[in-house]
Parts: sequence; C-alpha cells; structure tokens
Amino acid sequence: MPMFARLAAAAVALSLPGLALAASAPAAPAQAPARAEPFSLAPLPYAYEALEPVIDAQTMRIHHGKHHQGYVNNLNAAVKANPALQGKSLEALLADVASLPPAIRNNGGGHYNHTLFWKLMAPAGQGGEPSAALAAQIRKDFGSLEAFKEAFQAAGAQRFGSGWAWLIWTGDRLAVTSTPNQDNPLMGDAPVKGAPVIANDVWEHAYYLKHQNNRGAYLSGWWGVLNWNEANRLFEAATRKGK
Repeated sequence: MPMFARLAAAAVALSLPGLALAASAPAAPAQAPARAEPFSLAPLPYAYEALEPVIDAQTMRIHHGKHHQGYVNNLNAAVKANPALQGKSLEALLADVASLPPAIRNNGGGHYNHTLFWKLMAPAGQGGEPSAALAAQIRKDFGSLEAFKEAFQAAGAQRFGSGWAWLIWTGDRLAVTSTPNQDNPLMGDAPVKGAPVIANDVWEHAYYLKHQNNRGAYLSGWWGVLNWNEANRLFEAATRKGK
C-alpha cells in the first residue's frame, strides 16, 4: 500500500473511536430556568417627575427605586428563610403578622403600603374628584370634605417618628387612623382595622428633600396629587365586599 494511503487509513482508524465516544456521550443537562421571586417591584404608573412640584423627581427615584426595592428584597429573603410562608399572598402574611418574624411585618408592610401609595397619586389635574358615593360617606362620617382633610392631615402630623396616615372603611363607616413604621390596618393586630381607601406616607424620606422637617407643608400639598379615581375604586370595592 502506498505510504499516503497507509497514513490516511491510520488517521481514519484513530478518529473512529473518538467519533463513537462523542456520539454516545449524553447531552449536558439543560439549566433550569431561574425561579421567579415571590414578590417584585412594579414600575411607577407615571414618570418620576410627574408629581412635581408637589413631590420632586429625585425623591421619587430614591423612594421607589431604593426604599421600596429594599422592602421587596428583604421580604423575599424572609419568605425564603421560612418554608412555611412560601406561596402565601401578601395579604395572608399581613393578616397573620403578629405570629411571624419581624422582617415580615416590616418589609411586607413596606411593600404593601408603598404599592398602594404609588397608585393613590397621579399628576396634578389627573386625579379626578371624590365619587358621589365616597363624597356622601365622607360628609356623613366627618361633616364635610374639608373636615375630613383636616382630620387626615392631623393624623399624619401627629404620628410621632415614621408612619402612615389612613382613611379606611371599617365595615360600616369611614375612619381616619395612623400606624407606626410600616404597619397598616390590614394587619391582624392593628388597633383599628379596615380596608384602606387613602394612604399617605409620612416617613421623612417621602418629603425631606423638598420640605426638610416641614411635614405639614408636605401633608397640605399632597392633596394636589391625590388620585381620587383610585380612592373611589378602593371605596367601592370595600363597600361591595361587605354586602
């Protein structure tokens, strides 16, 4: 056999085992898709600067992207650390919060409260007005819209330290209340329970860049960006649920 033919035959013989081995090797297992986190941060329903001049864009960027994202991250970590909590809704966690680790109260409350807060604001001129039903209930329970606003602002102003001011539906009437830190009226151990209709964040990070320590100026100006359309929807849902 000519030298060239012998070399070619040897090369084929050497390559065949490798080819057979490659053909018989199992394919590498496909990587499982990353598991979605149980809770996530939704984008704002408007631009960061949309609430100016009542709330400045920089405050909105920090408040939404840093503070709220931090609550979401910490809540997911707390749920992962407690297998019995996995798969539960945020509302279910809040209802049982007194028996759960403090991280669930603080971060679950922070996530729920802020998610509601963003929806309860709208650019000036786009928030609508109280519905006939909500306006009538406000007059019944507070005497007038102005009297309600005064009570709501007082609840926010008198909250020592950090917390929230709320208008809630208790099942038969509207009530103004406030909660410390990231507590809310849905929590099982809330002193005043009810379905949120309006909520305002009175933590300093919500207003400090613009108003510094003048919480009253923030509270009085906030009516200019209140989304009454969302408050109307929440009130209708709460009253319908009780029927």
